[in-house]
Formats: sequence, structure tokens, C-alpha cells
Amino acid sequence: MAGNSSRRGAIRKTSKKPTAGSGGRVKRGLEGKGPTPRAEDRPYHKAHKAKNAKEGGQGSARKPGPRRRNSGDAEMIVGRNPVLEALREGVPVSGVYVAEGAERDGRLKEVFQLCAEMGISLLEINRRELDRITSEAVHQGLAAKVPPYEYAHPDDLLDHARSQGEKPLIVVLDQVTDPRNLGAIIRSAAGFGAHGVVIPERRAASMTASAWKTSAGAAARIPVAQTVNLTRQLKAYQESGCFVVGLAADGDLSLRELVEDPDLAQGALVVVVGSEGGGLSRLVAETCDRLVSIPMSSSLESLNAGVAASVVLYAVAEARA
Repeated sequence: MAGNSSRRGAIRKTSKKPTAGSGGRVKRGLEGKGPTPRAEDRPYHKAHKAKNAKEGGQGSARKPGPRRRNSGDAEMIVGRNPVLEALREGVPVSGVYVAEGAERDGRLKEVFQLCAEMGISLLEINRRELDRITSEAVHQGLAAKVPPYEYAHPDDLLDHARSQGEKPLIVVLDQVTDPRNLGAIIRSAAGFGAHGVVIPERRAASMTASAWKTSAGAAARIPVAQTVNLTRQLKAYQESGCFVVGLAADGDLSLRELVEDPDLAQGALVVVVGSEGGGLSRLVAETCDRLVSIPMSSSLESLNAGVAASVVLYAVAEARA
């Protein structure tokens, strides 16, 4: 019957007390949390970083906990030559896929051998499935999967240098869009004793399979960091005691003057390399402490970004030796 609270499924109210409103549970959520901490006690405040730098001489305060971030989705390398070259150069391949019935030529046999030696999983799948995972690319019956790259935090590069008892030498790239230039610079940075490379998060080359391959595996030996705001990061390096120089054809400081000054070449140094065509952006150039030029003959206007970085890193390495 209607209104019969004893029927099956009916809900009996056992209390006539009002439910909690803003004066009950919500009130506890609105309670104060005490006075606002002083600026120097807040980890992300500039005053806190300045205080730490003054007391410990170790640079700005750093956010605790894991700070690495990956590059996003995994990437596929397709084609027999690209896959073989990637394996030869030490690109961190996580798996190799071969189409059923694929012709076993010399390249494919070498891929099988390298996978066995390096402990890389090798999976045979039908051609239709290989077409799907490679987005219909011309794969020649072979593809390799490269996992997302794990970027370091820019401040980690300072820690990396100090852990080795050395003055930081960091390479920063400003709008370098060619992944082959990025790979070449990483290779030079590793070869000439730099402690890491910093790249912008947007409008710049990232750690793709092409960059991995050009670096000849050096990206596994030297940290690469990403930053959202390049200008802000350069200022953070300056606050940590680094001298920031940018490479520019019209720089007011020659490379020879840089390496002959022990306070500059042998101190904490950040080298900023501009884009392939436009060089340094205006804000980045204005943020640099000095602009350095590489002496050139009148017949050649400028160097490729990767070559320019190699020349400067070599000169600095010689000065530090």
C-alpha cells in the first residue's frame, strides 16, 4: 500500500535530525591553516632560492622528488636501413617487428643478430598488422619501437657537474628545429665534457629517433633536459653562478678572448646555440651575459648550428684541460 513504510524496498527514516550543512562537515573544510609562511620559507619563492644560494653556495633551491618527464608516445622506426642503423648506433630500441614471409637479406640477418646480442625482443607479425602499427609507412617488412625519451630537469645538470667535482658546462639550444643538428650537438657535448643539453619544450627539435641516431648513442651518456621558458631558465642559471654566452656572428666577444680568460672558460659556463637560420631570438640574446663570435673568413657567413657548437665546445675543453 502507498505509504506503508514496512513494505519491501521502503526506506525507514530513523532520525529526525537535520543533515549536516555548511555548519557541519563543510565548516571543518573552511577552517584556517595558520599564518602564511615567510617568503624565504616558501620553496618556490625567489627569496627562498636567494637565501639558499647565500647560505650554501649551491645555487637555487630545487623541487624535491622525481622531476624527469618523458617525451610522450613511443616512436616507430621503419625500413631496413633505418632500423639497422639505429641498432648499430645504440638507439634504445624496445622491440623489433618483422613481417611474416619477409625476404631474409643481409640487413635482416644482421638485425636478427644484433637483437639477439642486445637482448631486444623480436616479434614476427602479419603484414597487415605491421601496416597498422607503422601508420601505412613503407616499412619493407621491418620496424623498430623506440620508447619515449626521459628528459632530465634543467637543474639536474648543475647537480651532475657538482657530483663530479667540476664546474658546470651546459649547452642550451634556442629554436634548433633539425633533429639531426640536435643529435650532432648532443654527440659533441658528450665528447667534449659538457654536463648536459637543454632544449625548449616548444618550437624546437626533440629527442626523436632521428636525433637518437645522429647522436650515435651519446644521448644515453649525457642528460638532455627540457624547459618551458628558455629565458627564465637562463636567468636561473645566472642566479646559480653560471656565466651565459650566446653564439652570434656579430658577438662583441671573440671565441679566442673567451677561452683565454680563465674566469670565463674554466668557470661555470652556459653556451647558447641559436637556430639554423635566424640565430638567437631577441629575448635570449638580451638575457646572455655576452655574445661570442667565431672568427670566419669573409667568404663564409656562418656555420651550421651543430658545427658551431662543436667548435666552441672543443675550444672550451682545450682551455679547461
